[in-house]
Amino acid sequence: MKICMMTNTYLPHVGGVARSVSTFAEEYRKLGHKLLVVAPEFDGPALTRRQASIVERVAALQNFNGSDFSVRLPLAATLSARLDNFQADIMHAHHPFLLGDTALRVGATKNVPVVFTHHTRYEDYTHYVPFDSPTLKEIAINLSTQFANLCDGVIAPSESIARLIKKRGVTSPIAVVPTGIDVAGFAAGDGARARRRFKIPAKAFVVGHTGRLAPEKNLGYLAKAVALFLKKTPDARFLIVGGGPSEEEIRRIFTEQGVADRLIFAGKQTGPALHDAFKAMDVFAFASFSETQGMVLAEAMAAGLPVVALKANGVVEVVRDGQNGFLLPARTPAVKFAARLGELHAAPARCRQFSRAAVATAKEFSREHCAALALEFYDKIRKATRRERLMTELSLWGSLGQRLAMEWELLAQKTQNVMTALTGGTEKKAS
Repeated sequence: MKICMMTNTYLPHVGGVARSVSTFAEEYRKLGHKLLVVAPEFDGPALTRRQASIVERVAALQNFNGSDFSVRLPLAATLSARLDNFQADIMHAHHPFLLGDTALRVGATKNVPVVFTHHTRYEDYTHYVPFDSPTLKEIAINLSTQFANLCDGVIAPSESIARLIKKRGVTSPIAVVPTGIDVAGFAAGDGARARRRFKIPAKAFVVGHTGRLAPEKNLGYLAKAVALFLKKTPDARFLIVGGGPSEEEIRRIFTEQGVADRLIFAGKQTGPALHDAFKAMDVFAFASFSETQGMVLAEAMAAGLPVVALKANGVVEVVRDGQNGFLLPARTPAVKFAARLGELHAAPARCRQFSRAAVATAKEFSREHCAALALEFYDKIRKATRRERLMTELSLWGSLGQRLAMEWELLAQKTQNVMTALTGGTEKKAS
């Protein structure tokens, strides 16, 4: 099968969507499928020759409005000769805007079905756009829902997100397919090596966190909770893997609590270095409400870590309270979150019990299994739309008609949502 993926973020960018796309692409290639990834340019370490060979880059503005995201320049994603010659069997959009729009246009022009992965709750990211407001959040919800309904199929990375987008009005066929993880790789990490690298005492109790350090991750709350735990636990450390605009807020909170000397920023890590960092931790702490899947939680569990987290979409599919960690109500005070960390510190036997259960949970999220689920959904969508596509091919003006219809739909959506913003957006959607 020839699979074309279009994504606004990709390697060497470090983030959930970039990792998801690269993980699936690599698994598909192992199974003999042909891949083309269309993505913006990103600064960072050069990709390997194998990684770069499947990527078609488009020009983009980097770090849009202080975020880690890239915004495609106008006309940068016009149909390239490489994309034209690829002759994809399926288009896979990973965002409902920018290159997502391009995926729909290409699908209409080439008469190819389009699948969309609803990676995130886009309303949680409107603070990166000037004039953020409740109305803008409604627009983000409406745009992603309308985009999903223009696609032939939608992938939800968790059951909770599948339920949410159905409630919001998505009627396209939906499949639940988490992003797979390298279970063996995370299990094989060398924690002692990472502790030496980051100058963490061998016997220290390490609370860890991995991810993009951004406002939507609820890191102010997490920093306060972990700092309170560290104040009562002299042998504890907090190891953070990742980078982003919230780093200064975390430093400030730890300084105010008098435990800044036990805060370790490891920066962005990938591959074996990331596996080592996870293995250097004793427990994983997580407080985000913006996740659509618990990929980083599954990675932590593959490394044998119990998890303490707040109840949220994507989290509930991975953390099983009292079995592989503690799942706390969303409004849990920081002091109670800290107390749960204290319970695990004080009970090594329970930590080991949670660790064994965590390893078993992680196996449910292997990259091989998740890739097989996605490919099965591709086949289903291709078969379901085959008759319609054949009828289009029989019509001399079919492709042109599809393209014009798609352009009209995209224009109508954008116009409708701009008008909603200008008139105050009083009509509420389910959220």
